[in-house]
Amino acid sequence: MTTQLPQLKQDFTEGLSQISRFWGFPRGMGAIFAVLYLSPSPLSLDEIVEQTGLTKGAISTEVRVLARLGLVRRSSRLADRKDYYEAETDFYKSIRSILKERQNSEFDSAVQSVRETLEKLESGQVSGDEAEKQFILERVRALQDFFNALDSLTRAVSKLDGLGITTIQKVLSILK
Repeated sequence: MTTQLPQLKQDFTEGLSQISRFWGFPRGMGAIFAVLYLSPSPLSLDEIVEQTGLTKGAISTEVRVLARLGLVRRSSRLADRKDYYEAETDFYKSIRSILKERQNSEFDSAVQSVRETLEKLESGQVSGDEAEKQFILERVRALQDFFNALDSLTRAVSKLDGLGITTIQKVLSILK
């Protein structure tokens, strides 16, 4: 049984919508990226509305987030006031962009809060049930370890960036 191309595109869009939701983003964000990724040319908001069934307001909001994450680029056409959007196809570039978001001041203040909580717990400045304090200490340490690993990954990707994607692909092909 053969699948028609429109059905294939719909299935792909649904799949990326589910992935988006899995990572804590709105389903619509995944659908927008999928539609743009499968489009051979940039699309306007109206065209994205037509293909996703989402509202123009929702698409406008989600496309800004996708652009901030480096997953979508905005472009324009001469003598046309509309903005057009296309998906980033260089996933290495996208990962770098997402990891750079890690350096965002809002994220840094959240990480600082975790660090301060951990310092208070480890210094004995917190009173209360010992078993509960120990449980919370373990949880906060685990979160801090995750943030430390994320920082290490960000630094590593930044260093790899200097090597260029071709070199990285060659190294990775050797490891397979």
